[in-house]
Amino acid sequence: MFYAWLVFHVIVCIALVLVVLMQSSKGEGLAGSAFGGGLSSSVFGGRGAASFLSKATTILAALFMLNCGALAVMSTKTRTAAQGGQVTTSESAVTREAQAEMARQQQRQQQQNQQGLPGGTTEGAPSSTPPAQPTTPPAEGGK
Repeated sequence: MFYAWLVFHVIVCIALVLVVLMQSSKGEGLAGSAFGGGLSSSVFGGRGAASFLSKATTILAALFMLNCGALAVMSTKTRTAAQGGQVTTSESAVTREAQAEMARQQQRQQQQNQQGLPGGTTEGAPSSTPPAQPTTPPAEGGK
């Protein structure tokens, strides 16, 4: 299903690029230079090309935006794929790492609760005692 949407998205992208390039501008655009001078006016009529191409651009742009949103939603979900008789799930590396970090934090909290430590202390927190001062005086010398 995801790959079918992806193929549709590529088709919409190509069509949108072609429709935008076919629109005439001050220099007649691609419609005037690449496909012959009056091709767009002979195919679509005098003003028919402008209205048809602008409507096609609007429709393809709307399809492009909706398709981008649909693909974004579908890509965040976990997909399953049957490979060689076994079912595997594919997740993003970010999702796996976030789940692993949450598990590590829960494990730390459980260990702190078992040891009777208050929940406010963490491993990386600075200690309340100041660091020890060096016992040897700095070397005097070379000015």
